[in-house]
Amino acid sequence: MQYADIAAAVLGAFALAWLADLFTGRRGLFATSLVSGVAAVAGWFLAIRVFAVGTMDEWDWVVWSLAASALALGGFFLFRSKR
Repeated sequence: MQYADIAAAVLGAFALAWLADLFTGRRGLFATSLVSGVAAVAGWFLAIRVFAVGTMDEWDWVVWSLAASALALGGFFLFRSKR
């Protein structure tokens, strides 16, 4: 499977967004998916382009991507406005 790591990163980011939305009271799956997806791309960029800890042929960048997604979701729910 040539693109299994990409599929795992996309599904992992969406699963993190869904779980975060589920645990915080179902405030909007689109917003959490957007935050999670953008952070996952940022994690990929940091792992591949900035720090060069891996290549697209390895699975290291998937861990970085999901860690960035979880960190961004934590910040999103910590600093969002509450009405």
